[in-house]
Amino acid sequence: MTMHPTLQSAFANRCALKVISGLNNFDGRSVAATVKAAHHGGATFVDIAADPTLVQMAKELTKLPICVSAVEPEKFVQAVAAGADLIEIGNFDSFYAQGRRFEAEEVLALTHQTRALLPKITLSVTVPHILTLDQQVQLAEELVKAGADIIQTEGGTSSNPTHPGVLGLIEKAAPTLAAAYEISRAVSVPVLCASGISSVTAPLAIAAGATGVGVGSAINQLNSEVAMIAAVRGLVEALGTTRLLSAKGLPN
Repeated sequence: MTMHPTLQSAFANRCALKVISGLNNFDGRSVAATVKAAHHGGATFVDIAADPTLVQMAKELTKLPICVSAVEPEKFVQAVAAGADLIEIGNFDSFYAQGRRFEAEEVLALTHQTRALLPKITLSVTVPHILTLDQQVQLAEELVKAGADIIQTEGGTSSNPTHPGVLGLIEKAAPTLAAAYEISRAVSVPVLCASGISSVTAPLAIAAGATGVGVGSAINQLNSEVAMIAAVRGLVEALGTTRLLSAKGLPN
């Protein structure tokens, strides 16, 4: 498996930014706006629903690597044929509100099924935050053995911030930051910290051990493309500051 060089470089420099439009978002205009924001804002790659039509549209809008998300392995096949550069089992957040849970056994089974269908594509897998931290670490290790090239954390939907402003943003990111900290020390593949991340907490994710962050609602729920681009640029700058401090050997 050869990872896209753009991703390899960003992970190596611990500054990868994935902009997420949503696993269940099949609205072409909405997805296009998110892809454009990722492109013009300087993101590393974009994550869209595993739909061939959306992949083709995204490839017309940007040269950024295209990741597609699904929880049904067969959906990946057509999306990859349409030009997707990598695939993601996850973005489970959209299912929790419906009462749908993803346990370790199911995620591992989905990973094996996906690898059987697509043995060479770069594969990212999300570790469900409904598991305890030690269970998350154990699953991450098993997923890597099963062929996962990237591990993604989550947790934004399980946090209940009680404060406004910066403190609230840190509270919201706490579960996914904790997962990134524990998992990054257990696996050798890149760890992407996602769900509940903002420009305030993106540097904390890198400090915790992640090699990049995934951001969805902080961008895709904004009501103008100008605001979306500005949000992406803010995240890029936050990650760039962290990288600069690390290069100088300063605490970040």
